[in-house]
Parts: sequence; C-alpha cells; structure tokens
Amino acid sequence: MMQNITTSQKNITKPTTLCDEIERYLQRVFENEMRAEGSILVSYSPFVIKKIAAYLSGRIKMPASIGIAGETASGKSTITMDLIDTIESFASEFNITDVITRVNTDDYYYDRSEMVKAAGSFSEFAKNYDLDVPQALELELMHKHIKELLSGKETYLPKYDMSGTAKRFDNYTLAKPSKIIISEGLFTLTDKVKDAFDFKIYVDIDEKIKKERFYVRAKERDLGDSADIIYKNASEKAEIYIRPCKTQADIVLSGSADRIKYKNFLNKIIEVIHELYYSEAY
Repeated sequence: MMQNITTSQKNITKPTTLCDEIERYLQRVFENEMRAEGSILVSYSPFVIKKIAAYLSGRIKMPASIGIAGETASGKSTITMDLIDTIESFASEFNITDVITRVNTDDYYYDRSEMVKAAGSFSEFAKNYDLDVPQALELELMHKHIKELLSGKETYLPKYDMSGTAKRFDNYTLAKPSKIIISEGLFTLTDKVKDAFDFKIYVDIDEKIKKERFYVRAKERDLGDSADIIYKNASEKAEIYIRPCKTQADIVLSGSADRIKYKNFLNKIIEVIHELYYSEAY
C-alpha cells in the first residue's frame, strides 16, 4: 500500500515534490518485483520510473503511448490484453472515460489477398512471401495514426484478416483519442514507428517456450508442412529486426511469467492514481 501519499499531497505546493513522492513509491514497487520469484521484470531503465511518475503526478498532461514488441509467440498480445483489461476495470469502477485505445501492429500488414488466391492457400503463399520483416507492414501509416490519436484526433484504423486470407480492410475501425494509446506486435519498436511511443516495452521469452507456443498456433492456423520453414525464417529475421529492439526498451518483461503477476504489478501502479484522486481521505 502506498504510504502517506494523500497526506503528503495536502501539504505540498510544488508539483515536483509530489512527483518525487510518486517516484520513490514506484522505485520500491519495481525493486520488489525484480527480487520476487517468477518476476515479470527482466530489466528496466531508472529513467522510465521518472517518466511514469511525471505522468501520474500530472506534470505531463499529454496522453501517453505505449509500444510493446517481442518475437512471435513471446506472449506480447496476451500481456497487452491483460494490461488493457486491468486498466479498463479500474476506469469502469471510477467512471473514467476515454482511458485506453489499442492500435494493433498486425493490422498494418499490406493486403496480399490476391497473392494468396494465386498461390492456392495461405501456407503455399507463406513459402514464398516473407511476413517476418518490417517491410511487410505499412508502419509509416501506423506512425501517422498514433500521432493523430495523441494529438486528439479521431482516425480510422485498418483491420487485417489473420485467418489466412492476407486481406486488409482499410478505414475499418474508428479509433478515438484517449489517455493511453497502446500497441503491440513484432515490429512495434522498429525504426519507422518506434518514435511514436513514450514508453517502449520488450517481451523476452525462452526459446523452448517460444517454439512450443509457435507450433500450437501453427496447428490452429493450419500451416501444415510450412510450419518448420516459417518458424526457421521467423527466428532468423527476429535476430535481425526484433531482438535488437530489446536494447532500446524502457522495460523488458518476461513472456513466461504467470499472467496474474502482470495484473498485480499494474494494480500496484494504479493504486497511486486511486490514492491521489479517488481516496475518500483526499
């Protein structure tokens, strides 16, 4: 439980002092999590704690954008959805509107539906078309959309069919500006889009677990005998395009940690908002 933050706020006249108080609390939260068994944290930059504190204290009043990247089957999409669910649950409890908007990196794959038809199936198409490089996605458009949302503009996002048609529907989903813009995908932190994010998160995963997850997904997508080729290519391209993003991340998460731990950790951070703005004592 965050100690005396409400009392401290009453006696503080300078916003920087409140920010420092929040920063000290967050430092304890991060340090305790790093020491915990089965921690969700692999590493983090001390500067990211200062930045989170600046947003929570109100020193930075602009919306925040979060980019989450990692290799295929690393768990980044699951982590993202758990983060969204936790934040939305808190927002619903306190009637906070326009709290979070998701921009899915995978929706920016170029439409290759005609190539799939010509190949006869997605598995045949995937043998000759590389989906595991940033050039397969229109990341410049994604960067534009995120910047529009951060500036307070509504924008229409594309929708990519992941069932095996390689069809992209443009101007499909109306996205509204919110307090948090969050995005995840293989190439979310690569050069053409990374500058759109205030917070950069990388999900790290053990090779064995990643491979097991991949082949479960390959069976679900009916990749057949293409699975081995696709996995090999994905791993090779990850070495070039994805793994280097880890060094640029503000926070590196463990993709094999228990899902409930992510929500518990985020709730400890959300507790700051609860104490500051929604406590009866305040």
